[in-house]
Parts: sequence; structure tokens; C-alpha cells
Amino acid sequence: MASTGGRICTQCLKTLARQHQSRVASSRTPLQRRAFSQTQLRAAFVPPTPESLGKAVPAKDFKKTKKWLRRFAYVAVFGTVAYVLDKRYYASSLTRCTRTFAIGLTAALDYKINFREEPFFANDITEVHARNAARLFELLRTNGGLYLKLGQAIAMQTAILPPEFQKMFARMFDDAPQNEWADARQVIMEDFGGRTPEEVFGVSFDGDPDAGVMERKARASASVAQVHWARLKDGREVAIKIQKKEIAQQVGWDLWAFKVVTKIYSWWFDLPFYALVPYITERLLLECDFENEATNSKKMAEFVHGEPRLRNRVYIPKVYDDLTSKRVMTAEWVEGVRLWDKDSITRPWRGGWRTGSPGCHGAPLDPPGAARVQQQRNSGSTTEELKPDRAYWKGQDGKGGLGLSVKEVMTTMVDLFSAQLFLWGWVHCDPHPGNIFIRRRPDGHSELVLIDHGLYVQMSPTFRHQYCLFWKSLMTFDNKTLGEIAKKWGINHPDVFASATLMRPYEGGDQTVATRIKGISEHERKKRQYEMQQAMRKGIKEILGDETKWPRELIFIGRNMRIVQGNNQYLGSPVNRIKITGEWASRALAEDRSLTFTERWKYFGSHVVFKLVLFASDLYFWYSKFKQALGRGKGIEDDMEQHMRRMAKDYGIEINHGVFEG
Repeated sequence: MASTGGRICTQCLKTLARQHQSRVASSRTPLQRRAFSQTQLRAAFVPPTPESLGKAVPAKDFKKTKKWLRRFAYVAVFGTVAYVLDKRYYASSLTRCTRTFAIGLTAALDYKINFREEPFFANDITEVHARNAARLFELLRTNGGLYLKLGQAIAMQTAILPPEFQKMFARMFDDAPQNEWADARQVIMEDFGGRTPEEVFGVSFDGDPDAGVMERKARASASVAQVHWARLKDGREVAIKIQKKEIAQQVGWDLWAFKVVTKIYSWWFDLPFYALVPYITERLLLECDFENEATNSKKMAEFVHGEPRLRNRVYIPKVYDDLTSKRVMTAEWVEGVRLWDKDSITRPWRGGWRTGSPGCHGAPLDPPGAARVQQQRNSGSTTEELKPDRAYWKGQDGKGGLGLSVKEVMTTMVDLFSAQLFLWGWVHCDPHPGNIFIRRRPDGHSELVLIDHGLYVQMSPTFRHQYCLFWKSLMTFDNKTLGEIAKKWGINHPDVFASATLMRPYEGGDQTVATRIKGISEHERKKRQYEMQQAMRKGIKEILGDETKWPRELIFIGRNMRIVQGNNQYLGSPVNRIKITGEWASRALAEDRSLTFTERWKYFGSHVVFKLVLFASDLYFWYSKFKQALGRGKGIEDDMEQHMRRMAKDYGIEINHGVFEG
């Protein structure tokens, strides 16, 4: 060990200390070493004092989580109970309303956000229209019932809608699914004081030979009702129209939802539509009342019977009041060919010389012996179809038809609905092809059978006179009279309204010509689309003008005119519809008994002159027929519609009708 001046080095002292500790530790016994270690271990696990832990923190009880879980559970239970009760007792009316408001709000927000030149969430405006048309179409089809009626009404007014809506709603004429027999049976029992169908109609489902028979499966099903065939005990064959069970429960809620949505849209988008809603809902409510339909049917039968020009050309089936109620209507069963079956109407007749189609003007329903064979087949039968298959008039190969001229058929149709508009003021507003049957009379001519008389409009004498004068002014380009009547109706643009009435361009007023510029940029195309849509909305407001003056009857009268035009187009435009309609309007003025003798003679004289004016219309009609024969056109209705589309674009309205597609 080194030292310097009697002092010991610090490093040496540290070394000596470590050596001493090592000697002491090695001199301890194992027990001593273990006791020391346990003491240290016990000290490590001694709990801390309360003071050393700081302030106490309460344990988590998850109150907010439990509160939201309870709320979710309450909502789930309430929603489930409400859904079950709504479905069981209210025919899903609340669910349907909720769906309506949800989709309506979604569409409204979509338009508020994206209706601009450069939409935020779409490539262009057409994409916005397409997805909202799909939403609305799916809503109407899912809800069914009166929603289908509303959809059909929209389908007939597509001139004021974008092309994407027009294409979608052209499919609104499909048949609706039918209800089960148990539901139809329940409706009958509720409306006839608890009596069963067997007791009400005197039928048997067990093959009783002394009773009548009835089919449980419906022969046709629409949005509001379905039709069953039956043969009563006395041999009469009847069509029993039974309202679908859920309609009575849904109608109030459906119309309320329609009012609310229309009110919101009218306010939000500044469109004058809500003023028309009360009249529309009133008509739809009456359409659900089959006693009202029976009254309409009998009244129309009286009108037809009292008009020599239509008496043997049009037939209205008889209604049996003792078997009719608010939701059940029983009428004469009529055998005929639907208007949309053009082939069966025009193919050669093979039913025999001087005979008509089954049941028409005394012609037998079945050939000799067929009724007896059918009665034997029905006896004890459990099949769903009991009505005889009356296709014998088509011949053995089944390729025969009524052998009729579509021109004669269409002439009768236009005559009938023109008489309703101008002569009687009592207008059937649902004349689509499913509601029109065609029969062959024994003399070889056609007979039109009109059914489904639920939706009618009654015109006041004043309005009927104005409408006659309006149509005559259209045909003679009397712009002064046209403007006066339009002003009384609160219409600011007589030219546009005239075109909508004629279903062709009105060329008697001032017209502008739309120009088409090709090769424009994508940005310019989107800009023009937006401007056209804005012009369309502005145009609707301007055309309607003062909606308080606008005749509500025009809503459904326009529907009637549009369907008749569609029928003519579907059959190949065989007649000059404009000429026939205008002639009835002029003739009705000359025959109006509410006018004075002097006024009637005045209109009679002008009617003679008017017939000369119609010669120009005939020239255009035959020109269109000539082009059609050469394969360069489809007929006068299509030609006029093409002209009208071009003219409508000047007002920002794009027309793409396809009434009976689908």
C-alpha cells in the first residue's frame, strides 16, 4: 500500500471497505442471510398509508352508457310494438307514411344541394333526376294502393317532368298483385252485415248443383280492387269487384301524407301545386266508393242510350244494386278483347256468319252443348278456374280474331269521349286500354265496352261551354277568343296551354324556333341543361298564372285527352283525332239547349263554316298516312308529338311520352 506524506489514498480506502464487507457477509450463517432477505421482502409488500395515496377517486359506474342503452332499448321495443300494431290494425299506414316522408325529404335535400350547373354529388343534373325518379318510383310500387293511382296520374302528366321521370313513370300501368281470398271474403262479410259470399251471391264452393259458382282467384287485380268471376243461381254471369281490405285503412293516411309532401314541396321549391291538392284528393276518395262508381256507370249508360250517334256502338255493363255496397260492386260480366290486344281485334273472324262475339247483342256465350259440359266439370270441382274458356270464335287453330277495323274502333272511342267532354259534361277520366273491351256485333261492326267508372269529373255548364269554345278557337286560330278564355282560367300563356290541349304544337300564335348547336363543350352542355330546367320551372309558374282561377277539372280532363291520344298512337294513329274532337266541340255549341235560340243558330252557322276549315286538318292527316305507308313515319299522332317536342324546348320543357310502355 503506498502512502504520500502519511496520508492514505482514497481509492485504497474504498478497496479496504469492500474487502471488509465481503468478509463480514461470508462469516454470516445461511439462516442469518435468509432472515435479512425476508425482512426486505416484507417491507416491499407493506400497503401504503392513506396519506401517501392522495385524493380518493370514485369507481366508474358507466351511468351515461347505461342511460343510452336504456334509451336504445326503449326505442327498439316501442318501434317493434308500433310496427306490429301498425301492420296488424292499420294496414302498415304509419310505416308507409314514414317511408314517404323519408324518401321525400331525401329527394328534396338532394335537389337543394345538387340542382346547379355543377352538382356536388353527381356528374350532371340528369343523374340527379334519374336517381330521384328511381326513388319515387320504388316508393309508389312498394307502398301500392292509392300510391299506384298517384303514380298513374303522374304518368299522364309527364310533360311537366324531366325525361328521366317520364321514362320511369311510363311503367306505372302494370297490374298490381291480388289479395288472398280470405281477405276478399272478409270485405264481403263486413259490407253485407256478416253474411258470407255464399249467402250474398247464392253460390257454393262445395259443388252444390242447385247453387251458383264463384272463383276464389281474381281474374284481374288493380291498385284498389280485384275482380272475381261468378255465375249466380239464376244463370247470370257477373263480375264482382272487391276492394282490397287494406285500402279503407290506408286511404286517410295516404292522402294526408300526399297533402303534407305536396305542401312542403310547393313551399320549398316555389311551385303553385298545393292549390290543386284538395280537388285531387276528393276525386281519389270518391274512386274508393263503389256505390259512387255504380251511380256513375248507370248515368253514363243513360247518356249513351239517349244519344243515337253512339247507342249501338258503345255498351256500359249493367250494375246490380242489390249486390253492391261501398266496397263491393257487382256488374254484368262482359266477354271481349282488351284494347291493347291489337292482333285479336284485327285478325280474321272465324266465329260464323252473322254471329257476334260471345254475349254481344244476343249472341250465345257458348256454342250448343258447351254450357252443359262446363256445368258437369264445375260440379264438385276444386279448381280455381271455373269460367268457361270462350275462344271458339277464334277457330280450331286459335288464330282467328274479331275481324274489325282499328279505324272504326278508334273513331267510336274518340266520338264517345268527345261527347262526354262537350255534350254531356260528364267525363270518364281513366280510359286506358285495360278499361276498354272491344266486341263484334252480329252485323260485323265493332262495339266498345267501357268499364271502371270510379274516376269521373262533372263539368259545370259554364265551364263546358267555355271548353267547347276553347277547342273551336284552337281549330280556327281565333287567338282573341282563345286569350279571353285563358285569362278567365288564370293562364298566362295561351299558346303553350293550347299545345298541351291539342297534344300538338299550336301554330296560331307567335312562336319561336329552337336552335340546336352541335359540338358544344361538356361545361356548356351542363350549363344549358341547368338553364333549361330553370326555364321549365319558371314556365310552369307562368302557364298556371293565377292558380285560384285555374279550373280544377282540367287536371283530369287533360289526363283523359292524353290517354285517348295514347290509345290512338298505340293502334297506329288510324283516325284524325284532332278533327273529330274539334267537330264535336263545334257541334255541341250548336246543340246546347241552355243557349238562346239566336245563339244556337249563330253557332250552327259557324259550325257549317267550321267543317270547311277542318278540310285542312284532313289534308295533313292524309299526308301523314302517306308517309306512314312509305315507312317514313308512324302516323299523325307521332308526327304532331315530334313537332310539339321541338316547340316545347323553347319553354324549357322536354317531352318524352311513352304512355303504355311496360
